[in-house]
Amino acid sequence: MTTATAARPNIPLIIVCGCAIALLSFGPRSAMGLFFQPMTEARDWSREIFALAIAIQNLLWGAGQPIAGMMADRFGTWKTLVTGAVLYALGLVLMAEAEAPVMLHVTGGVLIGLGIAFSSFSLILAAFARSVSPAQRSLAFGVGTASGSLGQFLFAPLGLGLIETVGWHSTLLVFAGLMALVPLLAIPLRGKADASAYAGTTADQKLGAAIAEAFNTRGYILLTLGFFVCGFHVAFITVHLPPYLADLGLDARWGAYAIGLIGLCNIAGSLASGYIGGRWSKPHFLSLIYLGRAIAIAVFLMVPASPLSAMIFAGVMGLLWLSTVPPTSGLVAVMFGPRYMATLFGFVFLSHQIGSFLGVWLGGRLYDQTGSYDAIWWMGIALGLFAAVIHWPIKEQPVARLQAAE
Repeated sequence: MTTATAARPNIPLIIVCGCAIALLSFGPRSAMGLFFQPMTEARDWSREIFALAIAIQNLLWGAGQPIAGMMADRFGTWKTLVTGAVLYALGLVLMAEAEAPVMLHVTGGVLIGLGIAFSSFSLILAAFARSVSPAQRSLAFGVGTASGSLGQFLFAPLGLGLIETVGWHSTLLVFAGLMALVPLLAIPLRGKADASAYAGTTADQKLGAAIAEAFNTRGYILLTLGFFVCGFHVAFITVHLPPYLADLGLDARWGAYAIGLIGLCNIAGSLASGYIGGRWSKPHFLSLIYLGRAIAIAVFLMVPASPLSAMIFAGVMGLLWLSTVPPTSGLVAVMFGPRYMATLFGFVFLSHQIGSFLGVWLGGRLYDQTGSYDAIWWMGIALGLFAAVIHWPIKEQPVARLQAAE
């Protein structure tokens, strides 16, 4: 066996293990909305207190993402994922013991947020990008994203069942135990972008230069602004849809069913997005996704509330949920190549999580002030239309430096 053959990555194993990690890291955080009512009632907290914890979680997830990307690009994916798994598990265990709001914000907010940042699907997608061919990237990104959605689909009924049988406290401990699998699954993803592959070419550059180049690229700026809207939508709906449906008089189970259905439909949406993004204009496809979200929210608000309308809304939003990720991450790879993709997508994702912070926190804040979620829903519609407009002019092409290297 030659050295080249021995060094060749085992792509099927990388894909399978990467998808399993995406499932495990995305599952517990997508089920946080199920802990909303039992924890606030048990601790006598307002909705804003719990919402702020999840908002901090989303913000720290975003703030930690570029750092996690730099760590993965510098020291390798495995070390980064192990760091994330430890922080994630620790946050879940301590969140179960939190009795004061500040403790909830530190554990459920800071620790879990950083844990997700260092174990999230964006690191998995970067590992996929350096392992598969450019022609396979979009589909691989779709598969990886769909795995996160499968985690949402599985953990929603799992979380509901565990909360009803063993209580919310023990459920958080079970979730923490599952994170122990991540370091083992991360072994095949060991490694980092090979700098020697770029040495002596115009594609070779330092990390600081790569960041400066990205933030001087108009398409990257627009992409970053647009991903803010994605975060605003998905975080608000994940956390506040279950209590919103309960406020409308629906049984609490329908909130869990809706979150689970979003995850199920997002599997199909993410896979379809990965396929479409490899064959059609990624910027135009993103515009249509955000336009579809705005329309879906508007219709949902206008029709009478019922289990049927809730499930239809969940199904439509599920198809549009993380279908933004394959074309968004794909555009980063097209523009700048895989060398620093973990870092550059990390900054895009930071914008996503700033949107997530505002979506979750404003949802709780405005509800406590007005007794209604209406204002935040209509804000989501306006942002969806904004995102649809700004994605359309993005150019799907490498930066001039990479074009010169071809």
